[in-house]
Amino acid sequence: MKKIASLILASTLTLSAVAQSSYPGQHEDKMKKEIVAPIKKQNFELKNVRLLPSRFRDNMMRDSAWMCAIDIDRLVHSFRTNAGVYAGREGGYMTVKKYGGWESLDCELRGHTTGHLMSAYALMYASTGQEIFKLKGDSIVTALSEVQAALGNGYLSAYPEELINRNIRGKSVWAPWYTQHKLFSGLIDQYLLADNRQALDIVTRMGDWAYDKLSPLSEETRRLMIRNEFGGINDSFYTLYAITGDERYKWLAGYFYHNDVIDPLKATTDDLGTKHTNTFIPKVIAEARNYELTGNITSRDLCQFFWHTMIHDHMFAPGCCSAKEHFFPPEKMSQYLTGNTGETCCTYNMLKLSQHLYCWTGDTEIIEFYERALYNHILGQQDPQTGMVSYFLPLLSGSHKVYSTPENSFWCCVGSGFENHAKYGEFIYSHDASGIYVNLFIPSVVSCNEKGLSLRQETSFPYDNKVNITINCDSKKKCAVHLRSPFWSKNVKVSVNGKRVSAKSQNGYITLNRTWSDGDRITATYPMSLHVENTPDNPGRGAILYGPIVLAGEMGTEGMEHPAPHSNPALYNDYYTYDYHVPADLKTSINIDWSNPAKSLQVGDSLRFTTPDGITLAPLFDIHRQRYTTYWDIPVK
Repeated sequence: MKKIASLILASTLTLSAVAQSSYPGQHEDKMKKEIVAPIKKQNFELKNVRLLPSRFRDNMMRDSAWMCAIDIDRLVHSFRTNAGVYAGREGGYMTVKKYGGWESLDCELRGHTTGHLMSAYALMYASTGQEIFKLKGDSIVTALSEVQAALGNGYLSAYPEELINRNIRGKSVWAPWYTQHKLFSGLIDQYLLADNRQALDIVTRMGDWAYDKLSPLSEETRRLMIRNEFGGINDSFYTLYAITGDERYKWLAGYFYHNDVIDPLKATTDDLGTKHTNTFIPKVIAEARNYELTGNITSRDLCQFFWHTMIHDHMFAPGCCSAKEHFFPPEKMSQYLTGNTGETCCTYNMLKLSQHLYCWTGDTEIIEFYERALYNHILGQQDPQTGMVSYFLPLLSGSHKVYSTPENSFWCCVGSGFENHAKYGEFIYSHDASGIYVNLFIPSVVSCNEKGLSLRQETSFPYDNKVNITINCDSKKKCAVHLRSPFWSKNVKVSVNGKRVSAKSQNGYITLNRTWSDGDRITATYPMSLHVENTPDNPGRGAILYGPIVLAGEMGTEGMEHPAPHSNPALYNDYYTYDYHVPADLKTSINIDWSNPAKSLQVGDSLRFTTPDGITLAPLFDIHRQRYTTYWDIPVK
């Protein structure tokens, strides 16, 4: 896998003419329905952003290597089995080594990874311009076309249609429409990002099948069916409606409107209770798409209410949410710091929702959340040693990250993980008529063809607080460059070509509006400081942050190599019985001045701090293969 990654790395700065995922104002040439909601800012397409060397690009390269190593015949084997089509390898069915975990033939969720990977291949193609990712995506689409033709009625899945029928009857079944959503989304991304017309043909036939199947059903049956998890299938139907203009797909999107979930949000009621978090968030994303395509103000308002409720009441310090995949009473947060906090799919979907809201409002509070969740959760989800990913971000003191395996896990967070690390470039920059906005401090190059210039951002953030931006243009260009002024940094200093300029912040940005010449250089320094965030219910529990970066205590590896095989969720897919074997004498408090932690901590390299007790604090995203403590017991005076 390392060889594959090195080949990709060699040419990731080559720009390619592809689009990116569905946010306001993008790939409009492929949309028959325009966005009618007012939009303040737009993200750049991935084709216009290239990552430079950093932890983010390292993650992307490891992700790309794993994606390239996926055997397409093995991936689509369950689809071919379902349709009785065993083509693809000499010897047919018996010679294909089956994938395990959630892609095994006895798992009702099988096939969901194929959808995620179609999206991830398209995203990686857009992010790097490398043909291998288009070829991998094309191979999946071709195989699925053959399967759909064999099934005959437009239906496509790795499991029999009877699972959908069971769902319609209200019988026990895992989540067949959830898996359908991943397939719809993957095929749509293959069309939008990788220009695969065959993918659009397949997904429209799937949409026709869904309409024919669901349109005759009663309202009672609809409400019974949607009680089961269906992911963001309505989001996909809204996007398919935008692409084709076919009103049937808009009807299907409305069909999956979940009254019991969305109606309380309309009334601005925090009725989250203990509902399944990742079942909930995609339904709100669908309402965001409804607002953009129809101008429905109620949908806009409920999305904003939900987002602010989540960020202010239901988020842990690293920007993640959920305990055992569910909401919990925020007034009892300190009681839910367990080994099953922070399902990665929830963060993946909250970042999606955040991008929609940012395009509507331009509110930098959204970026503050996005940055925190991206660094502390998503960046740290991947094991740098193997490229594997974790399902949860456990916040139990003394817990550790538990990673997937290449062939026998394929959890939902493995699927979203393929996408997470393929699309880091999508929110670093945004733009409007006035100029370019620098939202995130990630080494990268953005090309703005409309304004005739590009920005090259070089930084070691967060290890260093300095950001350098070089302007490249063929001739002098007048354009505003808006540098984000984050809430965690005071007294930001900015210079242009070595001369200090005003760093006055307005609406969360420092604006440099001038005529630029090729080679002009902006330098911004963002001072960071240490601070403590308590759980809202308990002033005696808190996490330490440096700027937006959560610091955790490195607690060693004692007891991690326990022999019981049943405790390995990567092999047995049972994360909830996992025993972290936390040592009984694990230290959960540290001797520092909590009102001014900088007074007590000795500063080292790479954001490592040492406490008077000799405990090393390091960025949570940098701690792997050992125990850690994120929330500490704080002596209350």
